[in-house]
Amino acid sequence: MTTTTGSVRPTAPLKSDAPRLRSPRRRIPGRPRRSVLLTVLTGVVLVYSLLPLVWLLISATKSQQGLARSFGLWFDGNFELWHNIGETFTYQDGVFGRWLLNTLLYVVVGAGGATFLAVLGGYALAKFAFPGKRAVFAVVIGAVAVPGTALAVPTFLMFSKMGLTDTPWAVIIPSLISPFGLYLMWVFATEAIPTELMEAARIDGASELRTFFQVALPLLAPGTVTVLLFTTVATWNNYFLPLIMLKDPDWYPLTLGLDSWNKQAQTAGGEAIPHLVLTGSLLTIVPLIAAFLLLQKYWQSGLSAGSVKE
Repeated sequence: MTTTTGSVRPTAPLKSDAPRLRSPRRRIPGRPRRSVLLTVLTGVVLVYSLLPLVWLLISATKSQQGLARSFGLWFDGNFELWHNIGETFTYQDGVFGRWLLNTLLYVVVGAGGATFLAVLGGYALAKFAFPGKRAVFAVVIGAVAVPGTALAVPTFLMFSKMGLTDTPWAVIIPSLISPFGLYLMWVFATEAIPTELMEAARIDGASELRTFFQVALPLLAPGTVTVLLFTTVATWNNYFLPLIMLKDPDWYPLTLGLDSWNKQAQTAGGEAIPHLVLTGSLLTIVPLIAAFLLLQKYWQSGLSAGSVKE
């Protein structure tokens, strides 16, 4: 546009009325694609997994009469959770507390010992060469494939000859063997411990025992926690082995004790206590849930060990 003085001013560009074409959205490299079907299936699995826990939690808040008159997935008018917990620990002279201590004993000694033996064995198999190593590998893989129930009867016969049945050792000693934990630590130690680091420790004059505890063991922490969680869950939920090994109720774990409470209504003159069985079941799973939530960062990294080869 020209002014009266002859100077020329730049004119503003005219806006086009033509619609702009939207450029196609580009997918960011490395970002996973969203799948509606996978999301729906994940939601179904989540509901399927959490529904029994929700039912157990709601049922533990009801009295024995409330269980019969209310809907299973909704609360009763009276909230009886704290009363049920107190009655659970005082019923039959507080035998539930004894069962809880027995379970802790079996877990600490059995699962803890199984984890320590798995760490030692996995470290030795991963970092030392010796004759018969392939045979040991075949035995470990074969032992993983054998279910524990298949060995329960032979174990009972052997312990009966040794006079160890109806004692805590009948539950603790078989729990010390974990073929899957040994295999997992074998795989984890192969990738987690650099051979050069062990050689450097030996050059500095460290013994094999010191090299293991000060160099290797800290690197094996994620795998150790993973094996500890697996063996803890297996020992905590163990039912069949104590069932055939123990007769004295004072040595029952929680699984066997709650089952005896559940079955006592079927005996002559037995008292039905479903509200205490449900409350005891809720108290039984609380320590396992807490352990998984507190140690999840360790066992998740332990599970992924060895999945990618560099």
